[in-house]
Amino acid sequence: MKKPLPMDFQKSLFSEARTVHSFVNQTITDAQIKELYELFKWAPTAFNAQPGRYVFIRSGAAKERILPALSPGNVPQVKSASLTVIVAFDTLFYEHLPVLYPVVDAKPFFEGKPAVTEVAALRNSSLQGAFLIMAVRSLGFDCGAMSGFDPAKVNAEFFPDGRYKANFLLNIGVADPAGIYPRGPRLAFDEVVQII
Repeated sequence: MKKPLPMDFQKSLFSEARTVHSFVNQTITDAQIKELYELFKWAPTAFNAQPGRYVFIRSGAAKERILPALSPGNVPQVKSASLTVIVAFDTLFYEHLPVLYPVVDAKPFFEGKPAVTEVAALRNSSLQGAFLIMAVRSLGFDCGAMSGFDPAKVNAEFFPDGRYKANFLLNIGVADPAGIYPRGPRLAFDEVVQII
């Protein structure tokens, strides 16, 4: 067994981390975005398939493109965030499997099976997106995931060829303390866990 992470690091990733809805003005550089990727790229995925694809929206012009797809309450969050990431997935991710997973010929498990492929892509890109959240927190930034948007509009605007599909959005930046909601409760262990 490896040595546990220091308690303050655990707290920054979990118990003291917050979903942020309002951010202060803070630029996140290309180098910092690359640093994030170098961390979250290690997310586990079935067959090492890595179906996640990411559009980091930073410029005002790019933000204007996504605003019409958002639920009204999410517009201020995107406007204040340093970055809004479209966490998407590649519906043809299996094309990379011969390189990413040479142990077994896994491509036939997915090729020509769009229903199977989309379920796998959604599930595994969600794992990758969760690792992105942890990478953001580990570098000292704050974030807030969002599902309040019209995926058809996002796909039409950013992925018009239909190969990629939006999974969820993630706002990233430095939290505005005035905009942090009171901490919500969590269900108790006995309410959600069974040991059998």
